[in-house]
Amino acid sequence: MATLAVATTYSLSSSSIAPLKARCRFGFRFGSFLSSHTKLKCSSIATTTTVAVATDPTVSVNPNSNPNRVILPSNESSDSLLRIRHTCAHVMAMAVQKLYPDAKVTIGPWIENGFYYDFDMEPLTDKDLKRIKKEMDRIIGRNLPLLREEVSRDEAQRRISALNEPYKLEILENIKEDTITIYHIGDEWWDLCAGPHVDSTGNINKKAVELESIAGAYWRGDERKPMLQRIYGTAWENEEQLKAYLTFKEEAKRRDHRRIGQDLDLFSIQDDAGGGLVFWHPKGAIVRHIIEDFWKKIHLKCGYDLLYTPHVAKADLWKISGHLDFYKENMYDKMDVEDELYQLRPMNCPYHILVYKSKLHSYRDFPIRVAELGTVYRYELSGSLHGLFRVRGFTQDDAHIFCLDDQIKDEIRGVLDLTEQILLQFGFDKYEVNLSTRPEKAVGDDDIWEKATTALEDALDDKGWSYQIDDGGGAFYGPKIDIKIEDALGRKWQCSTIQVDFNLPQRFDITYVDSNTEKRRPIMIHRAVLGSLERFFGVLIEHYAGDFPLWLSPIQARVLPVTDAQLEYCNGVANKLKMYGIRVEVCHGERLPKLIRNAEKQKIPLMAVVGSKEVETETVTVRSRFGGELGTMSVDDFINRIKLASENPIS
Repeated sequence: MATLAVATTYSLSSSSIAPLKARCRFGFRFGSFLSSHTKLKCSSIATTTTVAVATDPTVSVNPNSNPNRVILPSNESSDSLLRIRHTCAHVMAMAVQKLYPDAKVTIGPWIENGFYYDFDMEPLTDKDLKRIKKEMDRIIGRNLPLLREEVSRDEAQRRISALNEPYKLEILENIKEDTITIYHIGDEWWDLCAGPHVDSTGNINKKAVELESIAGAYWRGDERKPMLQRIYGTAWENEEQLKAYLTFKEEAKRRDHRRIGQDLDLFSIQDDAGGGLVFWHPKGAIVRHIIEDFWKKIHLKCGYDLLYTPHVAKADLWKISGHLDFYKENMYDKMDVEDELYQLRPMNCPYHILVYKSKLHSYRDFPIRVAELGTVYRYELSGSLHGLFRVRGFTQDDAHIFCLDDQIKDEIRGVLDLTEQILLQFGFDKYEVNLSTRPEKAVGDDDIWEKATTALEDALDDKGWSYQIDDGGGAFYGPKIDIKIEDALGRKWQCSTIQVDFNLPQRFDITYVDSNTEKRRPIMIHRAVLGSLERFFGVLIEHYAGDFPLWLSPIQARVLPVTDAQLEYCNGVANKLKMYGIRVEVCHGERLPKLIRNAEKQKIPLMAVVGSKEVETETVTVRSRFGGELGTMSVDDFINRIKLASENPIS
């Protein structure tokens, strides 16, 4: 399975955060449990996600129709914003070199939410950022013109050498054009650059610019090269846009899965074990078990056979698959086992092919669908690791379909239906779909590419999903469909991918016998719906801000005695709930108000309060985390309502 992107986008209106908190927490989780007048539909969340801020060019946000929204433009939608951000990077570099003359400049591009620049210099602090921003403001206020100049390669080299800028010399060596473009800020500072830029620094609204953070970054992304100081900044067309963006950042910070994961004791990454290796704690492991159990059941229902395969294999296997040639930098080193070389697997595909090859196949056998929750290991630089979103070991919901040419369309349509069914279960009903077609360099003949691409298009058309075509953006081994889901903040995450592969069947020489008893090569389709379970769990945490739907909550109910005199009855209630598969615990030893506060802090969906009256009538008084008091009811009624809500999470 090809690597899935980790990029995200952000989206929120500064005026929508308060209603979003209320609307996203309550009705969707307990709508089936509560009476009809308390129900809210989670789809209403979409009308509050109005500001779009992307962090990676591979992802985009579609603004909605809220008339009160503040729409943040993107670099793609606003040429002036792109120019502002690019110029801000230059202004920042000029400011840094004015304040720190020994700093060496490297590169300073615009990015989706702003800009950055990398410097070879002493480590910076937040106090330094304030100094740099003040100097930037002075440069902006001087309204200095930005002037484009074309020079020869020799002249550019002479000027760079005179300034003693070694990184710029290296950049110059990689520029293929003979004519080199330079952009000047007034007559005081210049940089190698192809543009574009604003006409003058005065075109930048200094109150719509903010320096955000400092990070370490290796030159050229190579850990063997110098560690640079990277300054990130954000820039917008006006103060209103900046304010909306900063408001969004606060809400995103509140939902950060790393903080919530620690607060709710869901997972950890232990320094003693190594970075990027996830430890699932009991509560997080329960959620994972629920996800996996649902995943397995729905795949079996849809005609997939489940597999379990090893985590390591002989290095020769990865040579056959091509991973050692094309993916080596993402693989861990070989290990010697009794004079044979083995490697941890970065992908599951070759294993599924070996299962296919373990016996002969007839055309009557197709389609063959196999699926595995397979753990893979990929090398990542420590600086790129990020909670559950970027790890070194993760479990992928991998599946492969082996089929005939004329079955591609139906199989793709089946995958689209399955994908929708799974994503809806977790509360995701808005997607961005991209179809990527044949690149310049590709394996497979024109006929099969055309047939496969047409099959993907027809499947999407039959499904009724709108999609964009990324012409030439397919993998070298086949066309693909990528699906990005939209979360409660309007951010888009790529999780699902469907890829037709003409390469691996050829590399592994897999065949079947057709109706004329001749050997033919089947079509192979890779697909993942959730992508990485670790990453998907992180998305779920941030989507729900830790307030999981009732069916997915690690603890669905907490039984709270008013005094310890009711403890025996509470234990009996909990045991009865457990008999019906309800995840419940009893907490006591504190005054009731504190027990309730603790349950709310732990985001427990339901509380069953028990006093002497409840013991006498064999009932419980139910309290919802966001719905307040729901009344007194029998234990059986409580059980039935929880089961109904859990069994119909998207009703």
